[in-house]
Amino acid sequence: MITVQDIAVEFGGTTLFSEVAFAINENDKIALMGKNGAGKSTMLKILAGAQKPTRGMVAVPKDKVVAYLPQHLLTSDDATVMEETSKAFQEVFQMKEEIDAINEQLTIRTDYESDDYMKLIERVSELSEKFYAIEEINYEAEVEKVLKGLGFKREDFTRMTSEFSGGWRMRIELAKILLKKPDLILLDEPTNHLDIESVEWLEDFLINQAKAVIVISHDRAFVENVTNRTIEVTLGKIYDYKAKYSHYLELRKDRRAHQQKAYEEQQKMIAETKEFIERFKGTYSKTLQVQSRVKMLEKLEIVEVDEVDNSALRLKFPSAPRSGQYPVVVEGLCKKYGDHVVFQDANMVIERGQKLAFVGRNGEGKSTMIKAIMKEIDFEGKLEVGHNVQIGYFAQNQAALLDENLTVFDTIDQIAVGDIRSKIKDLLGAFMFGGDDITKKVKVLSGGERTRLAMIKLLLQPVNVLILDEPTNHLDMRTKDIIKDALKDFDGTLILVSHDRDFLDGLVTKVFEFGNKRVKEHFEDIKGFLALKKMEHLKEIEKV
Repeated sequence: MITVQDIAVEFGGTTLFSEVAFAINENDKIALMGKNGAGKSTMLKILAGAQKPTRGMVAVPKDKVVAYLPQHLLTSDDATVMEETSKAFQEVFQMKEEIDAINEQLTIRTDYESDDYMKLIERVSELSEKFYAIEEINYEAEVEKVLKGLGFKREDFTRMTSEFSGGWRMRIELAKILLKKPDLILLDEPTNHLDIESVEWLEDFLINQAKAVIVISHDRAFVENVTNRTIEVTLGKIYDYKAKYSHYLELRKDRRAHQQKAYEEQQKMIAETKEFIERFKGTYSKTLQVQSRVKMLEKLEIVEVDEVDNSALRLKFPSAPRSGQYPVVVEGLCKKYGDHVVFQDANMVIERGQKLAFVGRNGEGKSTMIKAIMKEIDFEGKLEVGHNVQIGYFAQNQAALLDENLTVFDTIDQIAVGDIRSKIKDLLGAFMFGGDDITKKVKVLSGGERTRLAMIKLLLQPVNVLILDEPTNHLDMRTKDIIKDALKDFDGTLILVSHDRDFLDGLVTKVFEFGNKRVKEHFEDIKGFLALKKMEHLKEIEKV
C-alpha cells in the first residue's frame, strides 16, 4: 500500500538513519520501537509528510489518506469542540468551494478555445470525480455520533477546546482522525494523556475499526494488545519483525546474543591480527603478510551490538523516619467549584506501607484529592495527615518548578547524599542524560527532559509518603522499569495517579476509583480491578 524507499536523515554531520526501506500493508498494526533519540518520531513525521528525508522518499498512492496524531497536540484554542472536530472534513469543504468557484468562472468566461479554459475544465472534472465519489455524508450527525462515542456530552459541543484537559483534547484529535476514515493512522505516544477508559476505547477502535496503524508508545500493554508487527529503529537502521511486541522482545534478545558472539569473535581476531603485525612488522620475509593484514583491518566493518544497556542501575530510596500507622484519613470529604461537585462524601483510610492507585476518567477528582491531601485547596469534611508524615509529591507540572538557571548535574548534585553522590553521572545516564547533556541548563531542556530530571530529584529525597501524579508520561520503558523497581522496594506509603496499566501491575495492591462524584474503594490489584470493570462493561464505569 505505502512504501518507504531507501530514506536517510542527516543533520549537523550526524546520520540518524540511512537506507531504510519497508512497506506498510493494508491491515498492518505496527509498533515503532527504539531508544529515545533513535529517530522514531522523525520517522513518523516523514511518513506523515510533515518532514522531508535527506534522501529517499515515501510513496503514497493518491487515493490513500494518512492521518497523524503528533506527541504534542495541535488543537487550537479559538474553536468550539464541534468546530474543531468538523475540521476533519476541511478538505471536502475546500474541494466543494473550489468546484463552485471554477463553475462560476466557466459560466462567465468566453475564451472557450484557450489553454486556461481547458485547464479549468480538466481541474473541475478531476475534483468532481473525487467529490462525488465520497459518500453522501451528514457531517454534523457524523461529528455528533463520534464525539458522543468518545464520552462528550451534547452540552460540551459548544464549549471552547481550551476549557478541556489534555486527555479530552486528545479525544478531539482522535475524533478528527476517526472521521477521516484514513488508510494509515500514525500515533506518537497516544496514551500519554488518556485515562484508563480512554485507552481501552482507543485499543478497541484501532483493533476493530482502523485499517493500517503505526504507533510509538511506552505503554507495554497497549502495544501488546494493538500491534501485530514490530519495527525497531536502532543504530541508524531498522529491524522488521512480523511479530507482536512480546515475541519481538524474545527475537531481539536472540539477535543481540548473536551480535555479541560475533562481536567478541571479531575483537579476538583483531587482537590476534594486531599482535601479528606488531611482531613481524620489521621482518623482511613477512612484509607481504603484514601489509595484507594491515589492509584487511582498514577495510574491516566492525560488528555493532545494538542497544547495549550500560545503565544497569538499581535505584534505592533513602531511608526516612517511620510515619504513624495511618498517614492519610479522609472522612465525608466534599469538593465543589461553584455549582460543580467534583466528589462528595469521600472516605478513605490509607495505612502505612500501602501502595495504591487513584484511577478514573479525567476530570473526576483524582488530582483534586491529591491537592486536598497537600492542603493546596479548601474542602468540606475531614482530612487528616498522620503523625510524622513526610510527603514527596510529583505533580503533573513538577517540571515547571525546577530552577532554570542550574545545570542538569547541579540540580541533582544539590540534593544527592551518601553513596549515590559518586554515581550521579550513572543515575543521569539511566534517565537518558548522557555526555554533554549533564552540563545543559534546565531552561534549554524540553518538557520531557524536565519531567525526567524532576523525577530523579524526587527519587533522592527522604520521604515516607510518595504521591505521584502521572509520573510516567515522557519516560521510556527502560526508565519506567528502573522507577518501578525502586517503588516496589520503597518501604513507605505510595499513592499513584496513573493510566499506565503495565506500570501499575505488580506495584499497587488497592485501587480507589473516582467517578460519578464518588470515590469507591476496591481491594483488588489493577488486573483484578480491570477484570471486574470489564465484567461490568467498562463503559458503565460512571453509572456505578
